[in-house]
Amino acid sequence: MVNFGIFLLFCFGFLSNSFGQDNGGDSDINSTTAVYIVTLRQASSLHLFQQEAEEVKRVRDQSKHGDTSKFTRPKLQPRNISRSRYWRSRRSAIAQAHDSLLRNALKGEKYIKLYSFHYLINGFAVFVSSQQAETLSRRREVANIVLDFSVRTATTYTPQFMGLPKGAWVKEGGYETAGEGIVIGFIDTGIDPTHPSFNGTDTSQRQYPIPNHFSGVCEVTPDFPSGSCNRKLVGARHFAQSAITRGIFNSSEDYASPFDGDGHGTHTASIAAGNHGVSAVVSGHNFGSASGIAPRAHISVYKALYKSFGGFAADVVAAIDQAAQDGVDILSLSITPNRRPPGVATFFNPLDMAMLSAVKAGIFVVQAAGNTGPSPKSMSSFSPWIFTVGAASHDRDYSNSIVLGNNVSIPGVGLALRTDEGKKYTMISALDALKNKSSVVDKDMYVGECQDYGSFDKDVIRGNLLICSYSIRFVLGLSTIKQALAVAKNLSAKGVVFYMDPYVLGFQINPTPMDMPGIIIPSAEDSKVLLKYYNSSLVRDGTTKEIVRFGAVAAIAGGQNANFSNRAPKIMYYSARGPDPQDSLFNDADILKPNLVAPGNSIWGAWSSAATESTEFEGESFAMMSGTSMAAPHVAGVAALVKQKFRKFSPSAIASALSTTSVLFDNKGEAIMAQRAYANPDQTISPATPFDMGNGFVNATAALDPGLIFDTSELNT
Repeated sequence: MVNFGIFLLFCFGFLSNSFGQDNGGDSDINSTTAVYIVTLRQASSLHLFQQEAEEVKRVRDQSKHGDTSKFTRPKLQPRNISRSRYWRSRRSAIAQAHDSLLRNALKGEKYIKLYSFHYLINGFAVFVSSQQAETLSRRREVANIVLDFSVRTATTYTPQFMGLPKGAWVKEGGYETAGEGIVIGFIDTGIDPTHPSFNGTDTSQRQYPIPNHFSGVCEVTPDFPSGSCNRKLVGARHFAQSAITRGIFNSSEDYASPFDGDGHGTHTASIAAGNHGVSAVVSGHNFGSASGIAPRAHISVYKALYKSFGGFAADVVAAIDQAAQDGVDILSLSITPNRRPPGVATFFNPLDMAMLSAVKAGIFVVQAAGNTGPSPKSMSSFSPWIFTVGAASHDRDYSNSIVLGNNVSIPGVGLALRTDEGKKYTMISALDALKNKSSVVDKDMYVGECQDYGSFDKDVIRGNLLICSYSIRFVLGLSTIKQALAVAKNLSAKGVVFYMDPYVLGFQINPTPMDMPGIIIPSAEDSKVLLKYYNSSLVRDGTTKEIVRFGAVAAIAGGQNANFSNRAPKIMYYSARGPDPQDSLFNDADILKPNLVAPGNSIWGAWSSAATESTEFEGESFAMMSGTSMAAPHVAGVAALVKQKFRKFSPSAIASALSTTSVLFDNKGEAIMAQRAYANPDQTISPATPFDMGNGFVNATAALDPGLIFDTSELNT
């Protein structure tokens, strides 16, 4: 079996003379530089170790009394050879081989090496011109060269919905021990170590040691100071050489440390392994006690994605390589490629090959399916050796509604206060409350989004409900709910009503925290009902057509109280679907994807103090997010529980336990349904197929008592 490494070359338009004397000669790299991923033929240090260990075993089995000491190696497992002198010598030798290859192939030419990969894959990252790439492709050491690609990021109640308190946690001795001794690694946007979900202080009087098999470290930087790690957060690193060399890394915005300036990584880590019993308080309201799926599992973070630009394959591969060296048990990736990798197969790309080697090292790898559904072949997680997770709903929601003066009730969302009970308030459209209608409307077609306090007449709005439009600008972050609420407060409005622009389709609107009465009407059709009632209730002057009285009234029910009556689970429209595409031509691969679905819609999770991914949750300690990014860590947490109970289970055995125990029916005893369209998704549902949900919905309790296990070896992956 040929073992492949990775050699990464990156797109760059300019390379200055300051790249160092070990970059080769004095000639400049020209403007035709491009990003390539080159696969080497030589085995990685892990693969060499495993091959030699297999040879030792073979010789020992054949010799009953012979001296086989010359074949012995330290008694190490693949995931902790990084502690040995053997490993360090291999690492040094492979890095020297990389340098030698570059010097010999690119004599007298300038280049810059970013990483040497040696543990899971054998290769390195380097900037070169297209001509240099062609030269390298002709080297006998090189197996293949492809273009590099970018990647992107794709709870208080879900443990109860998944039956953990009375099921899986009981089997593990309660939440106090659930996941103990297991390390979950996260390739994401980092973590906020100050969040109580990651507090390592043990209040249960139980020992909480860092597992012996784990050897990771914590970086120390000004924004990730000494003491950030503890017995819960046991490792933290960041990887950004690709972005730095491209000149797009902003250390003040992106943080040159494991600290999470985005929020996504903090959120996903808390879903899988956040502490139990942490109060989720948002906008002053307590929404319950949060817990990760495996609350006693340990967390190790490998930051390779950043809020301002996303991420790049080289940094992610380096992160995966390091996580495997450190000895993580589970690896969770809520990230996917931005596009299907080119080549003969989608899963013969550097990320998937690195994950294959991680699986070979005994690590169970979980990846989000992607948020590119509901079309067939929209899958963004490709390979058969990793566990791909789609997103489903759960039965909790925070329903809100507005009751109009004609007694029509319109459903909506918004974690908002209610208006005074038994009282209806006059509604005023922002477009009808302008100080200077003619000049403002002509200059700013978006004035109806209520983003500018100075545009409106406070005397008209005071004490009334302000009606604002919700356009694509909210989706893009150009306008925000938070700013509209601030404007409404300054205008002394009683509350805010957002109606949906008809051009906003296929966007998931999570319940948004509001510190005053408010509601977002997510349906364009319901928004038409609201506007029709409002316009028909206006009284205008017969001559001037000016409004003389606002006749529309309404009351907002409020949306801070949860209800648990929804039919669930249901496959969400954005969850990527199979069949698994084999290549960029959309030929089918003979692989079932997704493998499973898990809760991914409207999920509470920890939020970074500096997070900006969701403007509406800025400054909050918890946020509600949706996506397959939220579904994947649910399964990572369940996998940690399975690994805790069955320590000798291989990754494929864990996959078998999860797959064969999954649920095919919803909480009403009916077939699980799947949404089929972006617009009005609940009006286009039908029974889910394996291409929608894989084997079904995750069942944590049953996975801990799986019965028959279908295991496999690396030769079958």
